[in-house]
Amino acid sequence: MSPRDTWNPAQYERFRAEREQPFHDLAALVTKRPARRVVDLGCGTGVLTAALHRDLGAAETVGVDSSDAMLQRCAEIDVPGVRFERGDISTWEPDAPFDVVFSNAAVQWVPDHPALLERLTSMLAAGGELAVQMPANFDHPSHRLAAEMAQGAPFAGAMGGYARTVPVLAPEAYATLLHELGFASQIVRMQVYGHVLESTDAVVEWVRGTLLTDYESRLSESLYQEFLAEYRQRLHDALGDHRPYFYPFKRILIWGRRPG
Repeated sequence: MSPRDTWNPAQYERFRAEREQPFHDLAALVTKRPARRVVDLGCGTGVLTAALHRDLGAAETVGVDSSDAMLQRCAEIDVPGVRFERGDISTWEPDAPFDVVFSNAAVQWVPDHPALLERLTSMLAAGGELAVQMPANFDHPSHRLAAEMAQGAPFAGAMGGYARTVPVLAPEAYATLLHELGFASQIVRMQVYGHVLESTDAVVEWVRGTLLTDYESRLSESLYQEFLAEYRQRLHDALGDHRPYFYPFKRILIWGRRPG
C-alpha cells in the first residue's frame, strides 16, 4: 500500500496554542527587515506563514507544503504578497534566492540533515538567514512506543517492513554544520516546552495530529484503528492516569546568518 495523505488540519489544530509558541520563538530570532523574500518550508495550514509575512514585513512570502489537505486550507488565506505551492522539502528548489529560509516543525520528516542544511543554505542570498525548528522528543514514551509497535506484528507486515528513522541530530551537530557551511553568526538551542494537557489520554490526541500520521498513511483504516487502540493502552500503562498530565516536549531551534 502506497502512503496516502493523512494530514488532518482540524486534528493538528486541536493544540494550536501549544504548537504555535515554538514558531513565535523561532520567528523572534529572524531580523525584522522589510521588503525581503521569505520561504516557509512545510507551511501546513498557512496561518503561521501569513503571520510570519506580516511580522517580518516581507515583500513576498512563499509557503511550500506536500499535503493537499493542508494546501486546501492555505487556499483560504488571502494576504497580499503571500502565495502557496505544492512541494516536498527534500526536493523543492526555488527559482531565485531568498532572504529568509524558514521551516517550523517540518524537517523532522526529511532524511540526511547534513545534506538538507546544505541545500537550504544554497537557497539563501548573501546576508540571508536560515531559521529552523524541529521536535526532538523521540525518546519520550509517546514517540518511542509508536516506533516499537510499528516494528511488531501485525503492523510491520502490513507496512511492508517500513521503519521510521529519526534524522534529527544533537544540537551541537547543527552548530558544527552551520559553522562548516560558513554562517557568519548562529544560535542553536534545545528548549523544553511544558504542555499541561487535560489528561494522559490527551497525549494520544496530540500525536494523532503529527507523529501517527506516518503510520496511518501506510495502514488500512481498520488496522490503523487497531494500532491506535493498542497504542493508547500501552501509553496509558507507561505514563499512568494523570489529570492533568504535564507533557514535556523537547525542540531544537536553529538560526544562522550568511555573510553579507
